[in-house]
Amino acid sequence: MSTTTAIQEERAAFDAQIAGRTICTVLSETAAKHGDLPAYTDLGGATLSWADVRERTLRIAAGFAALGLQQGEVVALMLSNRSEHILADLGTVHAGGVPSTVYATLAPDQVQYVADNSSAAYAVLEGADQLARWQPVIDQLPKLRKVIVLDDVPEGDLYVSWADFLALGESTYAAEPQIVEDRIKAVKDTDTLTLLYTSGTTGNPKGVLITHRMALYEALCSEETADLPPHNVGVSYLPFAHIADRVISYYLAIYRAGHVHFCPDPSQLTAKLREVRPNGFFGVPRIWEKIMAGIQAFLSMETDEAKKAGIEGAMAVGREYMAAREFGGTLTPELEAKFKAVDEAVLSQIRALLGLDRVVHAMSAAAPLPIEVARFFSGLGLAILDVYGMTETTGAATANTNASFKLGTVGRAFPGVELRLAEDGEVLFRATTCTPGYLGRPDATADLYDADGWLATGDIGVLDADGFLSIVDRKKELLITAGGENIAPSLIENHLKEHPLIGQALAFGDRKPFVVALLTLDGEVAPVWAQARGIEDVSLEALAAHPLVLEEVGKAVGDANTRLARVQQVKKWALLRAEWTAETEELTPTLKLKRRVIHDKYTGEIDGLYT
Repeated sequence: MSTTTAIQEERAAFDAQIAGRTICTVLSETAAKHGDLPAYTDLGGATLSWADVRERTLRIAAGFAALGLQQGEVVALMLSNRSEHILADLGTVHAGGVPSTVYATLAPDQVQYVADNSSAAYAVLEGADQLARWQPVIDQLPKLRKVIVLDDVPEGDLYVSWADFLALGESTYAAEPQIVEDRIKAVKDTDTLTLLYTSGTTGNPKGVLITHRMALYEALCSEETADLPPHNVGVSYLPFAHIADRVISYYLAIYRAGHVHFCPDPSQLTAKLREVRPNGFFGVPRIWEKIMAGIQAFLSMETDEAKKAGIEGAMAVGREYMAAREFGGTLTPELEAKFKAVDEAVLSQIRALLGLDRVVHAMSAAAPLPIEVARFFSGLGLAILDVYGMTETTGAATANTNASFKLGTVGRAFPGVELRLAEDGEVLFRATTCTPGYLGRPDATADLYDADGWLATGDIGVLDADGFLSIVDRKKELLITAGGENIAPSLIENHLKEHPLIGQALAFGDRKPFVVALLTLDGEVAPVWAQARGIEDVSLEALAAHPLVLEEVGKAVGDANTRLARVQQVKKWALLRAEWTAETEELTPTLKLKRRVIHDKYTGEIDGLYT
């Protein structure tokens, strides 16, 4: 049997397990079997059981039916991570509609584009901040019939409060529960479960169609490849417009009756992790980098040399242990015993300080995790399992697992997922989890697939002899210098960001004689670093011009250059006086660089590096 045939048969077996099932039927099964188990806990609020979630969902679905929601109509959601977000989403689905979570950082003109493109008939907004993004463009959205608002409800017929909406749903369901039952029965596994917009790194975002079948296949793959205990505990902090947390904290949570704690404020994430002590944790690379930078800053301030040496020695054992566990390695009983001793004495205590002591499945995605970050955490006895995918593949299509991983790679293909590389190295997939296309964009859908049904990711990859995939760079983001050299900017940027002081880095050099870089300071680490050296003004603006900071950043650039080929080395750099964020538009909501925005916004600084 050929490898391709075996993968296709594996896919058929997985397809058979989810055939005819929808999120509606899975939620019903979970509520029937595990109704008393906790489902969602709000920050500082109450906990809903799985029975609560199902009952409230049915009444919210009745509310949407009473408002006139028709099958296939879109309900736009702009709320933080909270139970009402999940309930509004599920209620929409059970009423036959299509929920579409919109990134809460979008500017009004971006809101207008997404709401118009999706023909949103309803919107559910959290409060004043979200209203400020919608109200300037409301009159440009003639298809929008009602706006449901949780807090700070404006006057006017267009708006209805969440409390009144719930009351409408309650009375409608009490009078005619069959309305909701009929709508649930009409939902098919091939129907659109959600509409998610890409983060727009290369222009206007595109609406990706995700079906029930796609989401449940992804949940089944995650169930098969993760080592999570039954009814695992997790923390939800990434926006539900991001496919990763939508799968982990929504679809997978329903599938296996997990317990999710919401953390809508990322600044409280560390405290929430310590409180919850999750079994699994997903972090985009920037989150792992910030945790690492915080630990490094803390260790650098340790004055007890014996204690410091003890920690460093324990971490060296941790790295040796994790290297032995990697695919192809050999873990001896002696090393296992040695690791167990230092883990109990030192490493587990450090993980406990972070709230990661119960984590058995740590993941990263959205961008390649720098190998140095992965090795740092391996020193703490934690294997960060890099996975790879995109919204168009319902999240992960490849993954490292605890049983089979190689640090520095994004793992091997999920069960039933076909993976190959095009002649130019572009990563291609065929799978149940691949989207049927982009909403209203047949041109973009045609560009996404070839004649044989292979989805083109736009990423350049390398496959090793064991089938582990490594992502080199974005196909469209390769720099081609004036000398004709092809350079992956992310490689340079990852080396630069290894220094705790550097928060973000952008390498530039397309059609230029050499590579330059724009750098920003890490807003959390830099002030601590500066205070330890007696610097009084620790604002980022002041630090970006301080001689000690500039000297240290210069050393960081020099260190990065020692590991780069001559054509890749950064010849000049500029340290900017403010952080890059999603709000200031240099980053996507998933903390990836918006290169075009940065190029346009800092044209003067870039040009200055070439004069």
